[in-house]
Parts: sequence; C-alpha cells; structure tokens
Amino acid sequence: MLKELRPALVLLTALTALTGLAYPLAMTGLAGVLFPAQAAGSLVERDGKVVGSALIGQPFAGAGSFHGRPSATLAPDPADSTRTVPAPYNAANSGGSNLGPTSAALAERVTADRAALAAENPGQPVPVDLVTTSGSGLDPDISPEAALFQVPRIARARNLPEERLRDLVRGQVRGRLLGVLGEPRVNVLALNLALDDLARK
Repeated sequence: MLKELRPALVLLTALTALTGLAYPLAMTGLAGVLFPAQAAGSLVERDGKVVGSALIGQPFAGAGSFHGRPSATLAPDPADSTRTVPAPYNAANSGGSNLGPTSAALAERVTADRAALAAENPGQPVPVDLVTTSGSGLDPDISPEAALFQVPRIARARNLPEERLRDLVRGQVRGRLLGVLGEPRVNVLALNLALDDLARK
C-alpha cells in the first residue's frame, strides 16, 4: 500500500513546492527587478509622500479639481455588518453596481448626475463616463472629452484661463496602447497633480 502511495505523495509535495512556492516567489522577485514601480503598486509620490496609485482611482472633491468616473464600490456598514454602504473607490472591494439598464435606481442616479453636470456646463453634451461607473469601480482614467468638459468649472474655481487648462488636459492625454488597443484617456490623479503645479506658477 505504501509503495503505491509514495510516488503520489512525492509528486504532490514536489508540485506543491514548485507551483505553490518556487514559481510565485520567482515571478514576484523577477517583477520586482524588471518592473519595480509597477510591482510596488504604481504608487505616485509628491514631496516624498504617497498621494495615490496610477492604477486605482480616488475621489476628488471640490470645484477646483478634476473628478473621475463615479464609483459603485461598497464597504461593510459600521452600524450593521450584515449590510453594505457606498464607499467610492474602495480598493478592497472592487466591483460594479450590477444594476442593469432596466434598474430604476440606476436611471434615477444617472439622471440626477447628468442634471448636476449639465447645470455646471450648460449647453454642452455630458460625456457618458462622467455619469456611468466602470466595471471595477476603481477606474483611474477618464476620456479627454470628460476632462475638457470640466474645464469651465475649474477655471472659475481657480481663477485660471480656460485655454491654459485645455492645454494642460491635452498634454495629459495618453493614446491607445501600441496605437490600437483601448481609447485615448487621461489619468485623473496625474491631471490634478499637474493642475496643482500649474496653479503654483
């Protein structure tokens, strides 16, 4: 009996050590050497302090900042652990709202958000990514159109010329990956940091 079990146990132990320990440790070490910034979470520092990640969106409040996409992530309710409450950009609980096109709650939220944005910039079409959430709820990017839509509000709040802000946005646009994958986009954190630099000048 032991004679038959021994090869299976040896193989199980060897494969566990190889695929469960050696391979993950080797890949983690290799990633740390070849791509140190990405392996550390693509953290963004300003004046020696981490201010966010280039890969995970975060909320920006106030009229003087560019805002990202709405986030539908949740967190446990502190008052009742069996329930959840909205927690925008909660990286510990990535996910969308799972509300479909027939959802009344989704339609009400999108309509209210769209009305608020339309009042902020009358006469301009509201970009869809400013009223819809991403599948992850953590999208750090918006379309160039969504960033340009916010320029008048920020220009008023920061007392800056709109054309300077438009130039700033255009300078932050990243194109398609390899020229074909994805859409042009603007990282909201990088854009707000560049905006702060511009305001200091």
